[in-house]
Amino acid sequence: QVQLVESGGGLVQAGASLRLSCAASGLTFRNYAMGWFRQAPGKEREFVTAITGNGDNTVYADSAKGRFTISRENDKNRVYLQMNSLKPEDTAVYYCAARRYPEPILRSPIVYNYWGQGTQVTVSS
Repeated sequence: QVQLVESGGGLVQAGASLRLSCAASGLTFRNYAMGWFRQAPGKEREFVTAITGNGDNTVYADSAKGRFTISRENDKNRVYLQMNSLKPEDTAVYYCAARRYPEPILRSPIVYNYWGQGTQVTVSS
């Protein structure tokens, strides 16, 4: 049974940083590209960033470029999202997702096969 469990969300002020973590189990982790998505109330689920199975390539949404960094530690079956300079518009539930291929990186949520339960990130002004 594949499980993805996010942690690290919280309530912070604008300009602060958070580091999200996603723990994966039940899969050969290095064979899966991993992504982070977010969803604000009343809005579509939005691509934030993703990383190839071996960690050699990353892709970022324009909203995340220069502020967010995705990384993975395959020996630990974990993927991370470092978020700096947070803005109120970053407020959303953040989801970890796994795709059944290590590459290429794709942005559409419909091609990701497994999802975590989400962790709330709230940024106040």
